[in-house]
Amino acid sequence: MSDPTRTVLAHAPELMVVRFAFRAGDRGALHSHPHVQSTYVQSGRYRFSIDGREFEVGPGDAFVIPSGAEHGCLCLEPGELIDSFTPRRDDFL
Repeated sequence: MSDPTRTVLAHAPELMVVRFAFRAGDRGALHSHPHVQSTYVQSGRYRFSIDGREFEVGPGDAFVIPSGAEHGCLCLEPGELIDSFTPRRDDFL
C-alpha cells in the first residue's frame, strides 16, 4: 500500500481542483480539514468513510465532504478521483 499520487490541476484563492491517482490497496488516511470538498470518481472503485459512515463509490459517482468532517478511503480498484476544495488548499502548493 502507498499514498495516492496528487496533481494540482487548477487553483485560485477561492477554489482548487486536484487529481488523485490510486492503485488498488492505496489509502487516503483518515483526516479532516476546514475546506469543503467535492469528490468525483473518474475511474476505479473506492470505500469511503465520512464521520464513521462507510459507503462504496465507482465511476461517475460524486459527493460532498463538509468542512471539518473526518474522512478517508481505501482504493478497491485502481483509478482516479477529481477533488475540488473551497477555499484553495494552500498546503498542496
